Amino acid sequence: MLYVDIPTQAEVSKLVSARGESLISIYLKTTPETQHIDAARTRLKQLTNDAVAQLEQVGVAKRTIWPIEEQLQDLIDDDEFWRMQANSLAIFVTPDSLRTYRLPNQLSETVQVADRFHLKPLLRAVSMPQHAFILALAENEVRVIELLGDQPAQEIRVPDLPRDAATVAGTANVNSRSYSGRQGGGEGQKHHLRQYCRKVDAALRALLAGRDEPLILAATDPLLSIYRSVNSYAHLAGAAIETSPVRIPPHDLGAEARKIVDQLNAQLVAEFASLYSQRENEGRATTQVARTARAATFGAVDTLLVDMDSVVPGLVDEETGEISFDKEDSAVSYGVIDEIAGRVLANGGRVLAVRRGDIPQEAELAAILRYAI
Repeated sequence: MLYVDIPTQAEVSKLVSARGESLISIYLKTTPETQHIDAARTRLKQLTNDAVAQLEQVGVAKRTIWPIEEQLQDLIDDDEFWRMQANSLAIFVTPDSLRTYRLPNQLSETVQVADRFHLKPLLRAVSMPQHAFILALAENEVRVIELLGDQPAQEIRVPDLPRDAATVAGTANVNSRSYSGRQGGGEGQKHHLRQYCRKVDAALRALLAGRDEPLILAATDPLLSIYRSVNSYAHLAGAAIETSPVRIPPHDLGAEARKIVDQLNAQLVAEFASLYSQRENEGRATTQVARTARAATFGAVDTLLVDMDSVVPGLVDEETGEISFDKEDSAVSYGVIDEIAGRVLANGGRVLAVRRGDIPQEAELAAILRYAI
């Protein structure tokens, strides 16, 4: 199974604002297959050497380099840590700290050394849903299934999840046609099912608190519509797997849910493209990196699409947003597009990390502005 740590918005904001003499960002391909993980550990050792070489090249003091190298070596030697992995690993290191995030996405390998973290690849896991939950809901059973990247979906245990509708109602059968007050007939049946759905919703709150991954329903009416009426989770998907989930294995439900996740991602990109076209005619959209850097610096970017794999070395002036491009990566520069994305987030904007083919004009970025500049 995949072991995943999706960063919260608060964690991303903290990474965005981090500054220091020597901040290391490493993205490494990993595998959930423990028997094959040694290749990733070996590769991390090589990337650590690359980071150290970059630091030495620009004259960073050894007393600063040693703590970074020591923390990374400790991570490489931690057998328990490597026993539980996903498809990619993001590592952020300073002389004083090391943070890791295990991600379901297949991210390109990179090591970046600068005075801030390289975050754009991480944004893909945060901004475009590859992680979702499936609520397989029927009168006689309820399951929660987790969908992570391209891995087979797996059922997960949720404390206090009711066993079935009859147990919640305290009856042998919620479909009884006999009456006792409101507790029988069609009206009574709906009452019991609504009670059941509220109990399911309450059990899911602890799992979903603070999350924004889609929750996808697998159910048929009347439960499908009743659950929607009592649901308290803001990210319940509009589309559903409209079939009885009884006896359908998790991997089959996951395959159907993945289609819905892909639709949600495509919808985000399509909505951006439509709004971009409209705003471009108003002077409030651009694919120019330099113009976007200035707009991001002054808080003018509402939504930004970036190529998740592109790295443009250089510097962005803190006050004016003017860019100084470099020919190659070094420890005295950073990814310009990464920096632009960080400034958009810091000013309350939204960033979507996608493939270049999803960006208007297949540019490295595209921005929708709050106002013309």
